[in-house]
Amino acid sequence: MGEENNKQQVVGSEYNLDAKWDACLDLGVRRFAYFSLIGGFAGLLLFRSPVTRWASTAFGAGTGIGSAYTECSQIFGGYPGKSTASVSETPMTKDGEE
Repeated sequence: MGEENNKQQVVGSEYNLDAKWDACLDLGVRRFAYFSLIGGFAGLLLFRSPVTRWASTAFGAGTGIGSAYTECSQIFGGYPGKSTASVSETPMTKDGEE
């Protein structure tokens, strides 16, 4: 009985878009905030100019947004599969030759 309940929860979570959107929104806000703070702190330690400090903060925010976007795209359906080229064992021949 317990296994059936677990299977229903797993299958139900695959198609529950509200939960996916909630998870992605939470992930995006957290990573934006954390990476912005990290970038701002690194800017305070490493740079003297206010422009470079803001640039460091912006870089951190962009890194956080990009990281969240990557993980959310996996949550919503994953990446397309890698195409693997099939290599033939027989060599290519010109037309008319065998």
